[in-house]
Amino acid sequence: MSKIARPLRSVLYIPGSKDRALDKARGLPADAIIFDLEDAVIPEEKTAARETLAKALAEGGYGSRYKVIRINGLDTEWGADDARAAVSMDADAILLPKVGSPDDLDALAEITGETPLWAMMETPGAMLNAGAIGAHPMLECMVMGTNDLNKDLQTRVRPDRLPLLTGLGLCVLAAKANGIAIVDGVYNAFKDDDGHRLECDQGRDMGFDGKTLIHPAQLDVANEAFSPSDAEVELARRQIAAFDEMQATGQGVAVVDGRIVENLHVATARETLAKLDAIAALQTE
Repeated sequence: MSKIARPLRSVLYIPGSKDRALDKARGLPADAIIFDLEDAVIPEEKTAARETLAKALAEGGYGSRYKVIRINGLDTEWGADDARAAVSMDADAILLPKVGSPDDLDALAEITGETPLWAMMETPGAMLNAGAIGAHPMLECMVMGTNDLNKDLQTRVRPDRLPLLTGLGLCVLAAKANGIAIVDGVYNAFKDDDGHRLECDQGRDMGFDGKTLIHPAQLDVANEAFSPSDAEVELARRQIAAFDEMQATGQGVAVVDGRIVENLHVATARETLAKLDAIAALQTE
């Protein structure tokens, strides 16, 4: 269970400088929105983008969507001002790009105080320091930056993401060890639903909580992939029922489909049903 007690199946990047995109995001079925002041904003618009984003967030209308602001790096001319501005905006967390060590988060926290932090994990150094970064007391989520990681590793881009699996795995381990959330990197071919679904399923199997997205067309695939399936829900209910019956009758073991059901299986089953309920709650808001 992570520090964020809510689903993060779909985490959509929205340019902080575009009024139309900011308005459209109010009606999209995203679990979370990253309002981007970094890569999605050209240098000439970065200062004005802060004001545009602050106005949109003040107007509200984003409902229960988790609101995250990605600032520019503190090593840029915009980063510190972004951080100071973001603290005063109606957002749930601040996302720092190119985090390489806990020191980067310390520097941001000196500006942002008690505001929760997210970290972009997108460099070889970040992969090697994932455990220490994940342990930072203000961090509540890691965000994989797989495009930058591909570039730095000089890999070939493959459907199975084999060159990235070591880094992805290290970050998942760090997130789970520290009880924080972690969301997978983007899939660039936003019109390729089959390829996107394959990558979402891989991320879900690895333990990611959700996926970052570059286009609203990707929302449905991500939301489905990171939701409990009908088969998972049905199995969870049967496991809980069998275990409860075993305890009530004093039988030695609970068995479902020829497999022994232990405490750990019941704990996973209860988490599955809790996630289902949390998703249902989002859909009614």
